Amino acid sequence: MNIKLELEALQPSMVAMRRDFHSHPELGFQEFRTSKILGDHLEQLGFEVERNVGITGIIGYLRGGKPGKTVMIRADIDALPIFETTGASYASSTPGVMHACGHDGHATIAAHVATVFAKNRNELSGTFKFVFQPAEEVVGGASAMLEQKTDLMDDVDAVVGLHLWNDKPVGWVGVRAGAVMAAADSFTITIKGKGGHAASPHQAIDPVVVAAHLITALQTLVSRETNPTNTAVVTIASLKAGEGASNIIPESAELRGTLRTFESELRSRLTDRIKEMTVTLSSAFGATGSIDWVDGPPPVVNDSSLTSLFEQVARDVNGSVSTADQTMGGEDVAEFLARKPGVFFFVGSNDAATGRDKAHHHPGFDFDDERALPLAAELLAKTALEFSKI
Repeated sequence: MNIKLELEALQPSMVAMRRDFHSHPELGFQEFRTSKILGDHLEQLGFEVERNVGITGIIGYLRGGKPGKTVMIRADIDALPIFETTGASYASSTPGVMHACGHDGHATIAAHVATVFAKNRNELSGTFKFVFQPAEEVVGGASAMLEQKTDLMDDVDAVVGLHLWNDKPVGWVGVRAGAVMAAADSFTITIKGKGGHAASPHQAIDPVVVAAHLITALQTLVSRETNPTNTAVVTIASLKAGEGASNIIPESAELRGTLRTFESELRSRLTDRIKEMTVTLSSAFGATGSIDWVDGPPPVVNDSSLTSLFEQVARDVNGSVSTADQTMGGEDVAEFLARKPGVFFFVGSNDAATGRDKAHHHPGFDFDDERALPLAAELLAKTALEFSKI
């Protein structure tokens, strides 16, 4: 079995599948077309397949010809609510929806690793559980799969997954032992005041003014209440109030934001403080503040010994491997890694020469699929094989 050569031979198929997925993006828990293609692909390879796990998730089982560990290979499949501006021939055919984070690539990579494994199943040790997870972007797909299939992780010995990384060029591979991506919680704050005429603010309770003070005050939770040697982010990403009229003070305002942390104690304390500050500051202005909190995935934490094993694989495959920077971005692969040891690594995917170097979640996002996909697939396949022998 020569994984590198077999995957290189599949490069045209990988590019075609990725571009097909890119042309037909689907939002979280709506990935019905994507899910069907992946499920059909695995069944044609002879996998035992479970469909509609966590609404649109797919699980495929392949048992090797030799005894060994059970390795979960995880990929995400959902797109984002963004209008694409790449102008590519394979650009999104669904207005307002696009693959702007590489999930079309992740699904393709795992599907083609499955192709090579199925062809060589008698030479494989252990069992390989391919998990195609929905709704990573809205944070909840992993939890939905785990809630529906409560024994999903029971037989898993190790987890492996990857993220194509457009911050880095093709040829760069990175990983980090321990926490590499942050916990990602989200919240919606509603401030209820008293509407009125903009010329008579004394007769109203202006929720916009309250929101402005609250936005500023929340930043002090990081700048003045968090140890400078720790890391946290509080971002208010959306503020909505009124209907656009310049002479009306609205009844209410809505703020949407996120909290990002690595340490559990800090996460808990800042959660409590955001909730407390919302109520007390609103009250100080005569308004009422309430908050709807959504606990997101925990930090992505890589097992140190498995990270060392991945680094050996990466050096053999790529010649080098870098220590990835911690990022405050979240990823709900963390839900799987919180239950079983594993590694989530990064593969550079940008190509500035062809303009495929925009940041993740940018409307012009694209990546060098011709070169990034075979390298990422080889790393994923060889890492999974090494994990099955531990």
